[in-house]
Amino acid sequence: MSTVGFIGLGNMGAHMARNLMKNGHKLVVYDINKTVLSTFKADGAEVAGCPAEVAEASKDIITMLPSSPHVKKAYGGDDGLLKGMQPGTLCIDSSTIDQTASIEVAEWCKKKQSTYVDAPVSGGVTGAQNATLTFMLGSGKCQKTFDRAAAIIRLMGKNVVNCGDVGAGQAAKICNNMLLAIEMAGVAETMNLGIK
Repeated sequence: MSTVGFIGLGNMGAHMARNLMKNGHKLVVYDINKTVLSTFKADGAEVAGCPAEVAEASKDIITMLPSSPHVKKAYGGDDGLLKGMQPGTLCIDSSTIDQTASIEVAEWCKKKQSTYVDAPVSGGVTGAQNATLTFMLGSGKCQKTFDRAAAIIRLMGKNVVNCGDVGAGQAAKICNNMLLAIEMAGVAETMNLGIK
Protein backbone atom coordinates (compact mmCIF):
# COMPACT_ATOMS: atom_id res chain seq x y z
CA MET A 1 0.00 0.00 0.00
CA SER A 2 1.04 3.58 -0.58
CA THR A 3 2.54 5.94 1.96
CA VAL A 4 -0.02 8.46 3.22
CA GLY A 5 0.95 11.77 4.78
CA PHE A 6 -1.07 12.86 7.80
CA ILE A 7 -0.93 16.26 9.50
CA GLY A 8 -2.96 16.87 12.67
CA LEU A 9 -2.96 14.03 15.19
CA GLY A 10 -5.44 15.44 17.71
CA ASN A 11 -8.59 13.87 19.14
CA MET A 12 -9.95 13.04 15.69
CA GLY A 13 -6.86 12.86 13.52
CA ALA A 14 -4.97 10.37 15.70
CA HIS A 15 -7.76 7.79 15.40
CA MET A 16 -8.17 8.42 11.68
CA ALA A 17 -4.43 7.95 11.14
CA ARG A 18 -4.40 4.74 13.19
CA ASN A 19 -7.21 3.32 11.06
CA LEU A 20 -5.08 3.90 7.97
CA MET A 21 -2.19 2.06 9.64
CA LYS A 22 -4.51 -0.82 10.63
CA ASN A 23 -5.43 -1.15 6.96
CA GLY A 24 -1.82 -1.48 5.84
CA HIS A 25 -0.83 2.06 4.83
CA LYS A 26 2.58 3.37 5.80
CA LEU A 27 2.28 6.82 7.35
CA VAL A 28 4.49 9.86 7.43
CA VAL A 29 3.09 12.16 10.11
CA TYR A 30 3.49 15.66 11.49
CA ASP A 31 1.97 17.42 14.49
CA ILE A 32 3.09 20.20 16.81
CA ASN A 33 2.60 17.82 19.77
CA LYS A 34 5.92 15.98 20.11
CA THR A 35 4.48 13.41 22.57
CA VAL A 36 1.92 12.28 20.00
CA LEU A 37 4.65 12.06 17.36
CA SER A 38 6.73 9.85 19.66
CA THR A 39 3.79 7.48 20.10
CA PHE A 40 3.23 7.22 16.36
CA LYS A 41 6.95 6.68 15.75
CA ALA A 42 6.93 3.83 18.28
CA ASP A 43 4.02 2.30 16.35
CA GLY A 44 5.93 2.38 13.07
CA ALA A 45 5.03 5.69 11.45
CA GLU A 46 7.70 7.91 9.94
CA VAL A 47 7.85 11.30 11.67
CA ALA A 48 8.44 14.43 9.58
CA GLY A 49 10.05 17.60 10.91
CA CYS A 50 7.61 19.90 9.10
CA PRO A 51 4.70 19.77 6.62
CA ALA A 52 7.07 20.18 3.64
CA GLU A 53 8.78 16.91 4.60
CA VAL A 54 5.39 15.18 4.63
CA ALA A 55 4.78 16.38 1.06
CA GLU A 56 8.22 15.20 -0.05
CA ALA A 57 7.47 11.69 1.25
CA SER A 58 3.89 11.18 0.06
CA LYS A 59 1.55 11.91 -2.85
CA ASP A 60 -1.60 11.30 -0.76
CA ILE A 61 -1.89 13.75 2.16
CA ILE A 62 -4.60 14.21 4.79
CA THR A 63 -4.89 17.28 7.00
CA MET A 64 -7.11 17.37 10.10
CA LEU A 65 -6.58 20.74 11.78
CA PRO A 66 -8.56 23.05 14.12
CA SER A 67 -9.24 26.10 11.94
CA SER A 68 -8.70 27.97 8.66
CA PRO A 69 -5.48 29.72 9.80
CA HIS A 70 -3.97 26.36 10.82
CA VAL A 71 -4.81 24.85 7.42
CA LYS A 72 -3.44 27.86 5.53
CA LYS A 73 -0.20 27.70 7.52
CA ALA A 74 0.16 23.93 7.03
CA TYR A 75 -0.12 24.41 3.28
CA GLY A 76 1.32 27.87 2.64
CA GLY A 77 3.70 28.48 5.55
CA ASP A 78 7.47 28.84 5.23
CA ASP A 79 7.87 25.07 5.68
CA GLY A 80 4.36 24.21 4.46
CA LEU A 81 3.17 21.41 2.24
CA LEU A 82 3.46 23.52 -0.91
CA LYS A 83 7.24 23.77 -0.43
CA GLY A 84 7.68 20.02 -0.85
CA MET A 85 4.60 19.13 -2.90
CA GLN A 86 5.13 16.84 -5.88
CA PRO A 87 3.01 17.15 -9.05
CA GLY A 88 0.05 14.77 -8.92
CA THR A 89 -0.37 14.94 -5.15
CA LEU A 90 -3.88 14.51 -3.71
CA CYS A 91 -4.58 16.62 -0.62
CA ILE A 92 -7.62 15.65 1.46
CA ASP A 93 -8.50 18.27 4.06
CA SER A 94 -10.83 16.89 6.73
CA SER A 95 -10.70 20.03 8.87
CA THR A 96 -13.93 21.96 9.41
CA ILE A 97 -12.97 25.38 8.06
CA ASP A 98 -14.23 28.37 6.14
CA GLN A 99 -15.47 27.50 2.65
CA THR A 100 -13.51 30.36 1.07
CA ALA A 101 -10.32 29.13 2.75
CA SER A 102 -10.83 25.70 1.16
CA ILE A 103 -11.25 27.25 -2.27
CA GLU A 104 -8.12 29.38 -1.76
CA VAL A 105 -5.97 26.43 -0.68
CA ALA A 106 -7.29 24.42 -3.63
CA GLU A 107 -6.00 27.15 -5.95
CA TRP A 108 -2.58 27.01 -4.29
CA CYS A 109 -2.44 23.25 -4.85
CA LYS A 110 -3.56 23.61 -8.46
CA LYS A 111 -0.55 25.85 -9.12
CA LYS A 112 1.61 22.94 -7.92
CA GLN A 113 -0.17 20.60 -10.38
CA SER A 114 -1.87 18.88 -7.46
CA THR A 115 -5.45 18.37 -6.33
CA TYR A 116 -7.12 19.53 -3.11
CA VAL A 117 -10.48 18.24 -1.90
CA ASP A 118 -12.34 19.36 1.19
CA ALA A 119 -13.67 16.43 3.20
CA PRO A 120 -14.97 17.52 6.62
CA VAL A 121 -16.41 14.80 8.82
CA SER A 122 -19.37 14.06 11.04
CA GLY A 123 -19.42 11.40 13.73
CA GLY A 124 -17.18 12.72 16.50
CA VAL A 125 -14.35 10.97 18.30
CA THR A 126 -16.29 7.70 18.55
CA GLY A 127 -16.80 7.71 14.80
CA ALA A 128 -13.09 8.38 14.30
CA GLN A 129 -12.16 5.49 16.63
CA ASN A 130 -14.55 3.04 14.97
CA ALA A 131 -14.00 4.21 11.38
CA THR A 132 -17.70 5.08 11.04
CA LEU A 133 -17.31 8.76 10.14
CA THR A 134 -19.31 10.40 7.37
CA PHE A 135 -17.13 12.43 4.98
CA MET A 136 -18.69 15.32 3.04
CA LEU A 137 -16.48 15.57 -0.01
CA GLY A 138 -15.98 18.59 -2.24
CA SER A 139 -14.02 17.00 -5.06
CA GLY A 140 -15.40 18.59 -8.20
CA LYS A 141 -16.73 16.75 -11.22
CA CYS A 142 -13.73 14.50 -11.87
CA GLN A 143 -14.73 10.92 -11.05
CA LYS A 144 -11.08 9.86 -10.93
CA THR A 145 -10.39 12.39 -8.16
CA PHE A 146 -13.44 11.25 -6.19
CA ASP A 147 -12.50 7.59 -6.56
CA ARG A 148 -8.89 8.19 -5.49
CA ALA A 149 -9.98 10.16 -2.42
CA ALA A 150 -12.79 7.75 -1.53
CA ALA A 151 -10.45 4.74 -1.60
CA ILE A 152 -8.46 6.31 1.26
CA ILE A 153 -11.41 7.86 3.07
CA ARG A 154 -13.33 4.57 3.26
CA LEU A 155 -10.58 3.18 5.51
CA MET A 156 -11.45 5.89 8.05
CA GLY A 157 -15.20 6.17 7.62
CA LYS A 158 -18.44 4.50 6.67
CA ASN A 159 -20.02 7.05 4.34
CA VAL A 160 -18.54 9.24 1.60
CA VAL A 161 -20.96 11.82 0.20
CA ASN A 162 -19.98 13.65 -2.99
CA CYS A 163 -21.24 17.18 -2.34
CA GLY A 164 -19.92 18.82 -5.52
CA ASP A 165 -17.13 21.29 -6.22
CA VAL A 166 -14.34 22.23 -3.82
CA GLY A 167 -15.91 24.05 -0.87
CA ALA A 168 -19.20 22.14 -1.12
CA GLY A 169 -18.08 19.72 1.59
CA GLN A 170 -17.56 22.65 3.97
CA ALA A 171 -20.98 24.06 3.04
CA ALA A 172 -22.62 20.70 3.80
CA LYS A 173 -20.79 20.48 7.14
CA ILE A 174 -21.97 23.98 8.15
CA CYS A 175 -25.55 22.98 7.30
CA ASN A 176 -25.13 19.79 9.34
CA ASN A 177 -23.79 21.74 12.33
CA MET A 178 -26.62 24.26 12.09
CA LEU A 179 -29.22 21.48 12.08
CA LEU A 180 -27.61 19.89 15.15
CA ALA A 181 -27.59 23.24 16.97
CA ILE A 182 -31.29 23.78 16.22
CA GLU A 183 -32.06 20.25 17.43
CA MET A 184 -30.12 20.79 20.67
CA ALA A 185 -31.92 24.09 21.31
CA GLY A 186 -35.25 22.34 20.76
CA VAL A 187 -34.38 19.55 23.21
CA ALA A 188 -33.27 22.10 25.84
CA GLU A 189 -36.50 24.11 25.48
CA THR A 190 -38.60 20.94 25.64
CA MET A 191 -36.86 19.79 28.83
CA ASN A 192 -37.31 23.23 30.37
CA LEU A 193 -41.01 23.15 29.54
CA GLY A 194 -41.35 19.64 30.97
CA ILE A 195 -39.66 20.63 34.24
CA LYS A 196 -42.07 23.53 34.72
